[in-house]
Amino acid sequence: MQQTADDMDAVAVRTWCSLALEALGRERAAIDAINVYPVADGDTGTNLYLTVESAAGAVEAVFAAHETGSSVPAVADAVRAMAHGALIGARGNSGTILAQLLRGMAEVLADGHDADQLRLALARAATAARQAVAHPVEGTVLTVATAAAEAAARTAGDPSAQAVVQAAYEGARTALDETPGQLAVLGRAGVVDAGGRGLVTVLEALVEAVSGEAPEHGIWVAPDIAPVTTAAAEDCAAGGPQDGSAFEVIYLLEAGDDAVDRLRARLDGLGDSLVVVGGDGLWNVHVHVDDAGAAVEAGVEAGRPYRIRITHFGADRVHLPHSEPALRGVVVVVPGPGLSGLCSEAGATTVLARPGEPPASGELVDAIRRAHAREVVLLPNDAELRHTAAAAAEQARTEGIRVALIPTRAAVQGIAALAVHEPDRSFDEDVVAMTAAAGATRYGELAVAERQSWTMAGICQAGDILGLIEGDVAVIGEDVPGTARAVIDRMLAAGGELVTLVLGEDVPDALADALEEHVREGYLAVDTVVYRGGGQGTPLLIGVE
Repeated sequence: MQQTADDMDAVAVRTWCSLALEALGRERAAIDAINVYPVADGDTGTNLYLTVESAAGAVEAVFAAHETGSSVPAVADAVRAMAHGALIGARGNSGTILAQLLRGMAEVLADGHDADQLRLALARAATAARQAVAHPVEGTVLTVATAAAEAAARTAGDPSAQAVVQAAYEGARTALDETPGQLAVLGRAGVVDAGGRGLVTVLEALVEAVSGEAPEHGIWVAPDIAPVTTAAAEDCAAGGPQDGSAFEVIYLLEAGDDAVDRLRARLDGLGDSLVVVGGDGLWNVHVHVDDAGAAVEAGVEAGRPYRIRITHFGADRVHLPHSEPALRGVVVVVPGPGLSGLCSEAGATTVLARPGEPPASGELVDAIRRAHAREVVLLPNDAELRHTAAAAAEQARTEGIRVALIPTRAAVQGIAALAVHEPDRSFDEDVVAMTAAAGATRYGELAVAERQSWTMAGICQAGDILGLIEGDVAVIGEDVPGTARAVIDRMLAAGGELVTLVLGEDVPDALADALEEHVREGYLAVDTVVYRGGGQGTPLLIGVE
């Protein structure tokens, strides 16, 4: 149904997301082809598409909750879902900035959605995006967003939402055409800014969502600008301010405002292309660095990083301080002697975490020394150990040992990281591979309730079997086998290719056999691997990769 000219309700938000996703799907390859700034890695269009895909999925989830009734979501619910979906799914520099633009708009549109609110929303979006970027550069998506907001502001007094978004779109188009003259790297390549072109595409979808018709001037096309070749892109990027960074690091972070302010300062000293977006305790962090481990560790010190993604920009861009072969070690904290033996066989130095007695930083420093290596990867395997592990890593560095802390929060994540460890490759590449493996592993565990208490799954009684997923109680059961099956089913509902089971000390092998059969019968192409060696009081650890 066509929207009226002054209507920006929840249906329009849903339509906007759908149209933007469709448009970016068409434009993705073309936007990727002109991506030369800040890094000529040809993925801006793809990153924008994936970011909007996450936003659209979140909005659809809100609408799905209303399918059984005749009502539709409130516009506030729709725009907040859009912003949250973009935040948790943001990819790359461009996607992270777009997520902040959408968040800025949502902050205003949640309180109203007429023409005046749209003007304010576009202004808030442009301001928020600039504030999120450590060193804003003109000739980028930030310039295009500002131009869109300024053009919208010039419609003041016009009650038509359609007029506002049309003006924003036209202002963005004009600003995009001017970007090659504002940023030298774009001028050398003969292209407009890729992120800016993506934003124009998103604003074009907004015009159609509000008015029911495509913009009157049609889709934006850059005259006389062809996709830049790979060689030309690399030549252009070589002169850019971001030249030299080896890795792109992105993660979600749960942390307070003060901790994030300190994180920004630290990451700004480590690298460039720094963008930190979000708020209310949840942030998306993006940075280009040479030391990926240090960027992740900074997040550990600030709060709880997860969904960590590290991308190598290519071996030709890497300048590693340890290019010669180096003796390397891995230090792993384990919950039981069984896993200690398994990790030792894989060449790791282990530290046993006894029930109620987590290792102190001194124990971890001693283990790093016992590894007898110039380079050490530290796997704490417990969210509560992140600060202890960070202190140990810092102490070891003062002794001349290069330490990378990977913030594993469970033993199964440590097992996944250790499985891809290759001491023959460069230290940074090894850390990237291990971090990616750990980050791709969701974790769960079974525990026995000690007393009656409230949980996220309801009230549990002493003796109940609790099924935890990512640290939160998801299932309350009466027995270990049934609770284990329920937890595995919930974890595999999000997909997976491998289930790792770590049995506690007193758990019979028959449980593993039964769970293996459950996975085999219910989930085709999902493998199961079993280890014995969980700690006391923990019947089962579960990992899904």
